[in-house]
Amino acid sequence: MTELVVISGKGGTGKTSVVGSLASLTKSKVMVDCDVDASNLYLILEHKLKQTNDFIGGNLATINNNKCTGCGVCLDYCRFDAIKHENRDGREYFQIDRFACEGCGVCVHFCPEKAIDFHETIGGKWFLSDTSHGPLVHARLGAAQTNSGKLVSILREQAQTLAKEGNLDLIIIDGPPGVGCPVISSITGADYILIVTEPSMSALHDMKRLIELAGHFHIPVGLCINKHDINSEITKQIEAFALEKKLKILGKIPFDRAVIKAQILGIPVVEYTDAKKVNDSVRILWTNLENEL
Repeated sequence: MTELVVISGKGGTGKTSVVGSLASLTKSKVMVDCDVDASNLYLILEHKLKQTNDFIGGNLATINNNKCTGCGVCLDYCRFDAIKHENRDGREYFQIDRFACEGCGVCVHFCPEKAIDFHETIGGKWFLSDTSHGPLVHARLGAAQTNSGKLVSILREQAQTLAKEGNLDLIIIDGPPGVGCPVISSITGADYILIVTEPSMSALHDMKRLIELAGHFHIPVGLCINKHDINSEITKQIEAFALEKKLKILGKIPFDRAVIKAQILGIPVVEYTDAKKVNDSVRILWTNLENEL
């Protein structure tokens, strides 16, 4: 079983479009959308929701005012300014701002009256879907919720279980943008990383950061330059950097408005008949990528 992670550094490079096309071209695989803040791979894959599960993102503290004596110990220990208090009828009343609470549990530990409850919170949902191209594991993190890295780990574990049960050879991970915690959770222990970039200065900058991150984890990397013909000068800079770092450019995909039309139809671009140049480029990308894997 091989784990391939497709990441981009910045949003808007066309990473998910590439993943959807790779899903269309491959067999015997599980797909995972690890962009839990903005999951959208399912939008271009005909799918049927099979299972919905709660994601326990952490704990939230709440004060039981029937037990609270208003001593203020919790206020002294909270470093997130989550403890709010007011004087009513000559007595101090304390409560916890659920949006400011980080769930660290310090107030629970130090409360002398044991007046603070610490209950689990549902931070989002994760799903199993059947698609026209195989099983898909995806999720939706709740608004203002944290622990996205933990949710990504759950998705990858579920995908690995599905791959083992179905004797599937490949896991394709549509990774989140950036270089933060969810990206690290997406690539840790993976077999190969495909970075989808574009000829813009911000994409070039973020591509370099991703290459450094992959190097830290000793994961082999290949590059795909999407919309390579919109700025030939920056494309040359990407190619020069790849040559300097001895990285392979596995594919170069031209800009084509047909990609947008395919997305509107909710299908991978390789299944859209009026996008021959893009389709040929994506197939070359997969051939080169398959040789790497």
